Amino acid sequence: MSSLRSPAPWDVRGLPRAEGKNFLVTGGNAGIGYFVAEQLAATGATVILASRDPAKAEAAQVSIQARVLGAHVRHVRVDLADLSSLKASADALRLERLDAVVCNAGVLLDQPPRRESRDGNELMFATNHLGHFALIARLAPLLTATPASRIVTTGSFTAKSESLDLDDLQSTRDYRPKRTYARSKLAQMLFGFELDRRLRAAGSTTLSVVTHPGGALDSLTPSRPPVHVRTTGERLRALPAGLLLQGKEAAAWPAVRAALDPSVRGGQLWGPRMFGIRGLPVLEPVQGHLADTALAARLWTATVDLTGLDPSANLT
Repeated sequence: MSSLRSPAPWDVRGLPRAEGKNFLVTGGNAGIGYFVAEQLAATGATVILASRDPAKAEAAQVSIQARVLGAHVRHVRVDLADLSSLKASADALRLERLDAVVCNAGVLLDQPPRRESRDGNELMFATNHLGHFALIARLAPLLTATPASRIVTTGSFTAKSESLDLDDLQSTRDYRPKRTYARSKLAQMLFGFELDRRLRAAGSTTLSVVTHPGGALDSLTPSRPPVHVRTTGERLRALPAGLLLQGKEAAAWPAVRAALDPSVRGGQLWGPRMFGIRGLPVLEPVQGHLADTALAARLWTATVDLTGLDPSANLT
């Protein structure tokens, strides 16, 4: 398990330069993913927004380029819920190196009924876990050919209090939207930790790091029109919540640190400093279900069966 010894100080407003590097951010067109992309673009790197909606991705690209002078940003269509489309998406990147993938995109459904992806998988589990697993399998040759590349998996603090039912991964017997979402994020985080163990076993220089954003509200998020517009009324009403929660700009900090900080190591978990809900990004202990290596290995096998792909087959 990674040491919790405090690493070197980190300035979220003074990020290290990263010219010549390429970063892919899934869901980079909105929410936390947008701010991950904006902050990474400010380092001089090339940022690729992975989105299933080209129009929204174009709007996000324009917004970033308006705020970050000389930003290198483009977008590629990626639909994580459609597994058969991901090979074409990976090919469309047209890159010779890929320094980091931030697996950020996610679906949260608030109410029943249970919905399925085109492949017949429960939609949240399909998008949040299966899609990212399959995308990394497609990108593994490019990532492992890039020295010291990183795979950053964005989980959720809600996953820490949930358990995974390997006999009901698709929530066919027990579908409760919030619980199904938390389980999909737990699966995603277990994947990130298991991936790093397999990378280490293969002798790869690629790192797999897991993060979570804490609690983030739109009403605490600065405006980025037309991607996100916050009214004065919303800002004022959200002031009390700001004592406990944060906006999505701050919620992006753990993933950005995981992608950039040279002191970050594989298999680590990064989240907000204050009770894991808000604040500067810090190293957290990996414990409970997240530290269950047997569970993670069984989930990996089940996911290979569901996707027909295995990221560890292309790690060397």
